[in-house]
Amino acid sequence: MIVRNQADIDALREGGKRLARHLRILGGMIAPGVTGKELEKKAQELVKSEGDTLAFHGHVERKGDKPYPSGLCLSINDVIVHSPASDNGAVIRDGDVVCLDFGIKHKGLFTDHAVTVIAGTGRNPNDEELVRGTYEALAAGVAQAKVGNTTGDIGYAVQKVAEKYHFGYPKNLSGHGVGIKVHEDPHVPNFGTPGKGTKLVEGLVIAIEPMMTLGSGELFVDKDGHSYRTEDGSRTAHAEHTVLVTENGPEILTKE
Repeated sequence: MIVRNQADIDALREGGKRLARHLRILGGMIAPGVTGKELEKKAQELVKSEGDTLAFHGHVERKGDKPYPSGLCLSINDVIVHSPASDNGAVIRDGDVVCLDFGIKHKGLFTDHAVTVIAGTGRNPNDEELVRGTYEALAAGVAQAKVGNTTGDIGYAVQKVAEKYHFGYPKNLSGHGVGIKVHEDPHVPNFGTPGKGTKLVEGLVIAIEPMMTLGSGELFVDKDGHSYRTEDGSRTAHAEHTVLVTENGPEILTKE
């Protein structure tokens, strides 16, 4: 969306702050033995307690799709995105790489945010580098969200970090516009050519979301019809912020 007035900005800032707090709490719950159903229940409680709406629950991306069954996406290890916490039967194990992807609707406007954490103490150095590198890619992408730049500038910055660490990155998933809807134009790919793509203008609200893998980055959709898995079984990480493009540079909305 393009923000229309100060009321929009205020609503997005407050919604983003709430969402960041929710994900901090949910991330703090990640430990061996915790289930997807427990995390989904807590996510719903957090949003309901403040009078907001779950962005993902019941969401239909295309006509004919089944409504998404969960408010929280809980994607673990070789699942990179979109696994429904309410339905996937997940039980977190020590050393799992766990992504929480969550969105809310506050005062009519949507924000979207994702974090990745490693459960417990059994940490693999490759997994730790994957998570660190994905956050580095997010920071690099956000830094390019300036008036006059393009989605290609963002994608190129993310891609360069992926190449630095020899990570795979999917070509068929991307960031996106957000605000009035959960997913809007423009697409914000995690690869690109500087100066190409959609030009960024003041007031544009976008979700920047690097997705990285320790393998090739090739994916398939699991039998549940939602979860994207790596074809080679490699582990994955995902990090996302909702960002407002301002005349003074990028403003991260999904932070406390």
